[in-house]
Amino acid sequence: MIGLRIGAWAIAVWIAVEAVVGILGYGLPDDGLPAWIFPFIVLAVATPVCVGLLILTRQPTNVVAWVMLLGVFAFIVSSSPGVQLVVGRGWWLQVGRATWPLLYAWPIAIAFVFPNGRLLSPRWRWVAAASVASFVGFMSLAMLDPDPFEGADASVANPIAGNRLGEALVGTGIWIPFWLGILASLFGGALAIRLRLKRSTGVERLQTLWLAWAALLIPLGLVLCAAQWLVLARFFDVVLFPFLLLTQVGVAAAVGIAVSRYRLYAIERLLNRTLVYVSLTVLLAALYAGIVLILGVLVGQGSDWIVAGATLGVALAFRPLRSALQNGVDRRFAKDRYRGVRRVQAFENDVREGLRAPEAIGAVLREALHDPLAALLFWTPESKTYADADGTVVTSLPRDGRARTEIEREGARTAVLLHDPALLDRRDMLDGVLAAAALSIEIARLRVEVRLQLAEVEASRARIVEAGYEERRRLERDLHDGAQQRLVSLGLRLRRLQRSLPREAELLAAPLDQVVAEVGGAISDLRQIAAGVRPARLDDGLAAALRDLARSAPIPVQVEAPVERVGASLEAAAYFVACEALTNTVKYAGASHVRMSARRENGTLTLSVVDDGVGGAVARRGSGLAGLRDRVAAHGGTLQIVSPRGSGTRIEVALPCES
Repeated sequence: MIGLRIGAWAIAVWIAVEAVVGILGYGLPDDGLPAWIFPFIVLAVATPVCVGLLILTRQPTNVVAWVMLLGVFAFIVSSSPGVQLVVGRGWWLQVGRATWPLLYAWPIAIAFVFPNGRLLSPRWRWVAAASVASFVGFMSLAMLDPDPFEGADASVANPIAGNRLGEALVGTGIWIPFWLGILASLFGGALAIRLRLKRSTGVERLQTLWLAWAALLIPLGLVLCAAQWLVLARFFDVVLFPFLLLTQVGVAAAVGIAVSRYRLYAIERLLNRTLVYVSLTVLLAALYAGIVLILGVLVGQGSDWIVAGATLGVALAFRPLRSALQNGVDRRFAKDRYRGVRRVQAFENDVREGLRAPEAIGAVLREALHDPLAALLFWTPESKTYADADGTVVTSLPRDGRARTEIEREGARTAVLLHDPALLDRRDMLDGVLAAAALSIEIARLRVEVRLQLAEVEASRARIVEAGYEERRRLERDLHDGAQQRLVSLGLRLRRLQRSLPREAELLAAPLDQVVAEVGGAISDLRQIAAGVRPARLDDGLAAALRDLARSAPIPVQVEAPVERVGASLEAAAYFVACEALTNTVKYAGASHVRMSARRENGTLTLSVVDDGVGGAVARRGSGLAGLRDRVAAHGGTLQIVSPRGSGTRIEVALPCES
């Protein structure tokens, strides 16, 4: 390992020395290169060398780093000023003219073996061998090129000039298959990256995406080469060489990020946007040129309407064209993200049409992310806790190995998604699906929060009702055990006092009888008050209390009630509903018969009071029936009044109770 590190540093130092000597010591401006090109050369050499050296310092056996370092080393050696000293300027120019494919060699080699340093399969050995043979064969034949040098070097004699073998080999076009092989190796590298993307997952996929993004520069370089060959414009001479140098920088930088910081940026989104906007730019430029050409033929050259029309056409086409390209790129290169987003959008359409509830977004996210264990928990700001779609409060997030992704909307926390940690390596899909579902998640969160608040209100109201009921029971006990018993005791003492009076005090007998009668009346009033607070017969159950109520009614009342008991507060609520309904029947309905029934089934106590009166009963605000509705609602129940005119009245109450 130490030897490999020393070797890497030695090669890096050698490259640095060669570059410095080449720029400063041998007057490269005489070679026809402008001064502004040297920063590009330095950057193209320094970036892969530095990246490769940094990787090899930590991973001395990393094949990719060695490919970068040795690739730059080969290119530097082939153009080294030392070669000029040894073989002369003619041979040095000939070597430089023959070894230009080395600019492409190491990036293509990296495309074949990145990121693990191995080929995709044993069958790819033949592809790699054919690529090496193409590069070596083309450069070997290029060394035999007898054509004179061009530009500033036209005066330098070509050492191969007049060589019949070189003229024969180059003139017959034998170099063309090797040139085509180099071109095919470029496409082979692109295919290798594509196949590796399809087969890889997790970290390897993110790393490959970085290289794929940088590799997009190479086909663009070929386009510039073809444009230069077709147009022969000086513009391409100025642009092409710097661009080829920047290709080295891009590939090396992508490798460095992929190896060390592959999660630094959303590479999937970056690659996606690059494809979209490069394609959009090309298509809009073609559209602009086409409109200018057509209008030039129709209107005539030099008209301002041509520029205006072309600009308007591009402006109108921008949005629909961008949308179509985005969908096409997503469908082709981000299938999972595309399908996930489409699934969420379809769900939102169903929500708008009322076909599905927003709370079902959790199940939709599980389907869109292909994660059956994913769980969506909504943040409730009031309680500072999470809750699920059913409104169940989650006091603490589970620690079961699932990753957590916080979801925000407009800077406010809305929910947290518990999901498979593998999705963190596919941030583009995860973020895209969550962004598409942000509105549905917010709506579902608000609905869950309202449901929790309503549940709290109902629970609070139930506690208030229960507390009121307990207070009534306390008052009933106090009246029975306190004031009522004291009055009874007082009446008995008065009777004993009356019997102990002498005959001479018979004049006091009548007043004492009157006092005792008043005490008895007070006791009777207290009993009625205590019965109004809570009937004593409820101690024996609802059935007994209803039968006692029926016996005291002035009209026939039929009672059907079970002996089974329910909660005391529910029995009291049902009893008071029956009392109010019977009172209204007697006062207003003109009924001849009333039927009361109470039953308990499926966790619900149902009470119905049916009469054969005139009907037309309405629960007006402030009426007794409206008060019954409020009393029933306080227990979480429902009250239904069916009272058509001339057909009697039916009052039915459903109170939830423990099953």
